[in-house]
Amino acid sequence: MAAVLLLAACACLLLFLHPYVTYPLSLRLFARRPVHPDPAAPLPSATLVFSAFNEQASLPAKIANLRAIRAQHPAVEILAYSDCSTDATLPMLLAEADLLRVVPSTERTGKATGMRRMVEEARGEIMIFTDANVLLDPEAIDPLLRYFSDPAVGGVAGALRYINEDAGAVAKVGGLYWRLEEAIKRRESAVGSIMGADGSIFATRRSLYPQVPPHLLDDMTVSMTVTLKGQRLIHATDVVAYEKNTTESRDEFRRKRRIACRAFNTHRYLWPAIRAAYGPGDRYKYISHKLLRWFGLVPLLSGATLGLAGLLAAGQPLLAAAAFGLALIALLLGRAGFPLLGGLYQILLSVVATLLGVIDGLRGRTYQTWTPAVSRN
Repeated sequence: MAAVLLLAACACLLLFLHPYVTYPLSLRLFARRPVHPDPAAPLPSATLVFSAFNEQASLPAKIANLRAIRAQHPAVEILAYSDCSTDATLPMLLAEADLLRVVPSTERTGKATGMRRMVEEARGEIMIFTDANVLLDPEAIDPLLRYFSDPAVGGVAGALRYINEDAGAVAKVGGLYWRLEEAIKRRESAVGSIMGADGSIFATRRSLYPQVPPHLLDDMTVSMTVTLKGQRLIHATDVVAYEKNTTESRDEFRRKRRIACRAFNTHRYLWPAIRAAYGPGDRYKYISHKLLRWFGLVPLLSGATLGLAGLLAAGQPLLAAAAFGLALIALLLGRAGFPLLGGLYQILLSVVATLLGVIDGLRGRTYQTWTPAVSRN
């Protein structure tokens, strides 16, 4: 009995680790599918869009960055949506009439609604989506658009770099997690499509833009629709964006919980189409990359419980008590910010926040609007 419990505990631990360890390793078994952009093809027209709510702290750097982009790419159309901001966001955007066109809202409707309105007004063949607090490498626009000369490519996700990883344990763990995420996306892209794009920087053909319910995660819905319509969504390491991560644990917990809730609601909305459109390989990628992460706390807690039960069944109550005590001490020291343990504590909080967000979604909660975290500025 003890052996069975301990084996089950190991299986649970492997299931928890699969999205981060064995899944990316397993992608080596897939056949490679290189992208074939045509260097001689003319670049398609493009519209760059972003949504803003109370982003006056981020806008000076954003506007300077957009001017650098416009200087190199004068033909790129730029649209900005102000979601009924209550600070100086709207006047700051309106003052840049020579640079961008503002799509204002007299009521808070959320990012998904704002993105849809801008897509409806856009003239470019390619929609470039970004965030108000994200800075794009001006040199990235040409390679980004060049990928669309391959007719199989319907969407391109860029590479995000966090620029404040030295601002504490929360930012450091966030940066570490994102570097792992980028590595997984590179492997997914090499063998087909990535499983969704981050809203900081990605682009799609305007013709592929779907109707997005306002409470769903718009970047996930829009980018996954590319794959559901039979085209590739690739990851481009030469398309780089820069962003500051949140530095306060409370802000990051709320952000992770909100994103997980919206992502899981999006999953339920897209799942019938995913089942119909995806073959075994893409289903494996989606379940490994998305579903198992959302429920990661379940195998982690199950593995810990089964492990303790296995030690007790093996007649090792002192060892079980020592293991539980060490785990509790590590948790308390991690919460106090001790080196290394502080990082592990932040990882655990992220896993907890993600499952709570999924539970929120299962209970019918939705997030259509939210306020940007102060600690990321």
